[in-house]
Amino acid sequence: VRGDPDHPANFGKLCSKGSALGETLGLEGRVLQPEIGGRQADWDEALDLVAAKFSRAIAEHGPDSVAFYVSGQLLTEDYYVANKLMKGFIGSANIDTNSRLCMASSVAGHRRAFGEDIVPGVYEDFEQADLVVLTGSNTAWCHPVLYQRMLAARRERGTRIVVIDPRRTATADECDLHLGLDPGTDVLLFNGLLAHLARNGKTDADFIRNGTSGFDAAAALAEADAPSIARVAKGCGLAAADVQAFYDLFAATERTVTIYSQGVNQSAHGTDKVNAIINCHLATGRIGRPGMGPFSVTGQPNAMGGREVGGLANQLAAHMDFADQAGIDRVSRFWKAPNIARRGGLKAVDMFQAVAEGRIKALWVMGTNPAVSMPDASRVRAALSKCDFVVVSDVTRTDTTRYADVLLPAAAWGEKDGTVTNSERRLSRQRPFVPPPGEAKADWRIICDVAIRMGFGDAFAYQTPAEIFREHAALSAFENDGERLFDLGGLADLSEADYAGFAPRHWPLPERREQRTRLFADGRFPTPDGRARFVSVRQEATAFTVDADYPLALNTGRLRDQWHTMTRTGSVPRLMANAPEPAVDLHPADAAARNLKDGDLAHLSTRFGFVRARVRVADAQRRGQAFLPMHWSGHFAARAAAGLLSSPVTDPHSGQPELKHVPVRIVREETGWAAVLITRRDLRPTGFVHWSRQAVEGGWVYELGGTEPPDQGILLARKLFDAFRRDRLLEYNDRRGRAYRAAAIDEGGAMAEALLVAAPDQLPMRDWLVSLLATREPLSAVDRHALLSGRSPAPMPAIGRVVCACFHVGVNQLASAVAAGCDSVEAIGSALRAGTNCGSCRSEIRSIIDAGRAQAAE
Repeated sequence: VRGDPDHPANFGKLCSKGSALGETLGLEGRVLQPEIGGRQADWDEALDLVAAKFSRAIAEHGPDSVAFYVSGQLLTEDYYVANKLMKGFIGSANIDTNSRLCMASSVAGHRRAFGEDIVPGVYEDFEQADLVVLTGSNTAWCHPVLYQRMLAARRERGTRIVVIDPRRTATADECDLHLGLDPGTDVLLFNGLLAHLARNGKTDADFIRNGTSGFDAAAALAEADAPSIARVAKGCGLAAADVQAFYDLFAATERTVTIYSQGVNQSAHGTDKVNAIINCHLATGRIGRPGMGPFSVTGQPNAMGGREVGGLANQLAAHMDFADQAGIDRVSRFWKAPNIARRGGLKAVDMFQAVAEGRIKALWVMGTNPAVSMPDASRVRAALSKCDFVVVSDVTRTDTTRYADVLLPAAAWGEKDGTVTNSERRLSRQRPFVPPPGEAKADWRIICDVAIRMGFGDAFAYQTPAEIFREHAALSAFENDGERLFDLGGLADLSEADYAGFAPRHWPLPERREQRTRLFADGRFPTPDGRARFVSVRQEATAFTVDADYPLALNTGRLRDQWHTMTRTGSVPRLMANAPEPAVDLHPADAAARNLKDGDLAHLSTRFGFVRARVRVADAQRRGQAFLPMHWSGHFAARAAAGLLSSPVTDPHSGQPELKHVPVRIVREETGWAAVLITRRDLRPTGFVHWSRQAVEGGWVYELGGTEPPDQGILLARKLFDAFRRDRLLEYNDRRGRAYRAAAIDEGGAMAEALLVAAPDQLPMRDWLVSLLATREPLSAVDRHALLSGRSPAPMPAIGRVVCACFHVGVNQLASAVAAGCDSVEAIGSALRAGTNCGSCRSEIRSIIDAGRAQAAE
């Protein structure tokens, strides 16, 4: 897989996940045929049943008794027909998307300030800015290609970078100032900035007077909320000098871009955080011009496209909404849908609550995994198990597909045909390069086939995604007259050939006019009076505060090499090699206070559930806080999903749940035994207190453990091992019952499986055994003799934990290069290529260099 050097969003650069996309195209775990109740079925039977069940629920209980929960993994054309079917023809707005979990607060903040969900800037602004403020965004890991563009601007033209994040992330390692504020205090920080700008005459009076409304009220509330830098510093847990430095830098730098992401959005007060940021840009007139503006970066490939078509329950379509009766009538006439929904539907958290209460009788989940990703996930799973009828259309089997009454095979990335829109409003074509395997179909085709069976055939008689796109474009321009900036009217007559060759471009693209890149340069906004609106906000308390029972604040987020719930990336060995187990980051003092050391198994509990994870003692982790990655599902660990801990409390404006802060108790899980199973088999172990697995070349490595005594642990682990057909078996059993080792040899003489069981911290090395699994070569007599020791009979260099996933460079290789004289990230890049592609490993490489220097100095 190579990046497209001509694409203006990335110019050929790929992140570690993008570089490994070719390795996700295998058929392992793919859903290849429709299933009903777990048995294989044909498409006609499955679709007939879906249509009949939804139609019956609507007839007996009304249109609000059914719901769709969709995904930013859908293409815009898929999203469009799903929204049209539910809102236009079923007559309910009960369609929401997993973008509710990542972007809803930005949408609500944009609409409050601008009158429409608009990101005003473009990626070039990151390079043209003199100051980039990154808040709630670990950009180095989550948007590494964009981050490298910022670092290039820093090197070449002196752009300053400020990082605002409770954690000292990889992004903070290459910035000019890091503000490690207390979780949830963003509004106070930016209110303080607004008050500071107003007090010191650093606002743009002309812009405020001519292009905005509400400044006096917003500034007054900001002044009351944050009357001094000392008050802000105390409330945010920051040094006053750092707050002063940030405020002075912002005030003095006209070309400022503020980039924000999930650390801002995923909050019970996320919308207020967004508006506090936007207020500061409006107050200084820093919007709509090169190198300046507030900029929301999305968390999914087509989160923006879903917003454009109305994929959120409180939106209608084409940036129209249910608050405007004229807009409802307009869409109704365009779609020829007299039974169109006339009020907003249930947002994600409320939707699954309605499922739990039995108000939703039929639910269709498309391309997402709410059993893992939703907050209070145990309740979501219980709701899914109780629902009368659940349909899931997906690419692979997930924790959610196990609840499906009907499972439908959907086409995956590389098989799909349509469009997506990125964070800068740039539309791009997604072109298929492999055919869908088995009986998998495009999502838009599946949805239309159900719509036809429900009696809506005339409105869903599309034959190609280009037809859907043309209608989507035409709706955006229908009776628009410039009132809505979202306008694709210039593409409404796009031919099939033009659609096939569609080049990336920004919207708006109104009829007979050129595309516009940056918006609001003319000082006009899509509000009734044409003015942007300051929104008065104040710092609010978090929904739950730490106390004696739950004394730590838990944050969640992404890992560098993983994606969402790991349904695809978790099966790629090089993407699993950097962080192979679920782990919770703790400050050394917090770990010591709980008698926890690196590698221990910990039990994490909140008011909503519990998980288990390994402890990772991290100096960069702030004291009193903990961090747990969001990715682990039941396919990769026994019980490690962050959603099981997260709070279902939501933002009152956006409906976005609070995923970034929940009080947690962390204690040591006293384990009596540990085991490692190295196998070719794809297993889901049961009956273990803890297990997790890592994809490796040739198979899987399972980490197992429990609270039982070692002899009972051996029996449990052997049951898993004994399920394998063993023509030839090598075994060692400790007479005291505290250790067991075994290896199975296949018919060709290669190692097929190995099991090592011991007391915790006494397992032998396994690198050599893992390498044997990958080679599948017949073992020599010497090798067989050494198998149960776990040690290679000959010296074997091990690369160690992978640091650079793009080029598969391990920590041992890096340490050797440092010892040989590589004293900079650039020198490492020249020697090993590590850090020269997406750059997301540069921070870790730098820490290895620093450790090498410290060791040399001792």
